[in-house]
Amino acid sequence: MENWTNKKSEFEVVDVRKTSGAFLVGLLKRASKIEVGNGICVVQSFEPKPLYSSFVDMGFEYITEKVSNSEYRVYFYRNENKQITFDGAGDMPFKPTAILNYKKIDNDLAGVVVDFWQLTWDKKDAAIDLKTKLMLSLANAVGAGRYRQATREIIKAYSLGMTIGEMDELFELFAWNQGIGNFSSEIGPSSLFKVYQFIKTKDAHGADKKAILTEVLETFGEKNPDVHA
Repeated sequence: MENWTNKKSEFEVVDVRKTSGAFLVGLLKRASKIEVGNGICVVQSFEPKPLYSSFVDMGFEYITEKVSNSEYRVYFYRNENKQITFDGAGDMPFKPTAILNYKKIDNDLAGVVVDFWQLTWDKKDAAIDLKTKLMLSLANAVGAGRYRQATREIIKAYSLGMTIGEMDELFELFAWNQGIGNFSSEIGPSSLFKVYQFIKTKDAHGADKKAILTEVLETFGEKNPDVHA
């Protein structure tokens, strides 16, 4: 690490402090074009911990510098060329971009929310694996009537290995726990059920997971108001 930190001042600087929308997809595409031996510097008003796993899974290492209470600089250096495969947590669709809403209130609050996110979702040596957490979160969201969140969770869980059989049994439980009437009037017409049926149909026709995820994200991705948070 000492070798590359000497040239970190030469890295391209991307300042996302004034970004209000979802910027992660564009940032990762930008980073994917960086060659081994080069890097990028991301500037944020709070420590952008959710970015770390994304870049590490792409072959980057990093150092973080706190310039002030409203400026953090993370220097990402690419020491290996790893391709995004949808198999790891780092490239999982829909990182918690809603955290950006909290920095509109207060940078310290955004930092607290990021720390809570890391404790809940990015804990080292967690007792519950991430796919199971997402399935539990999905079920909780359905119970609370938050179908936008539930849609995002099913896509993320599928990217981490959730099977069609597991989806089938979850929806059986939704019908049991929520009742047939609620399932018919609320869950059936939801974006959640559309994504489930879309994935199940594509899988039945033999499409591979990466192709399915790519099409899911194009159809139900960040620009879709039923999914974007």
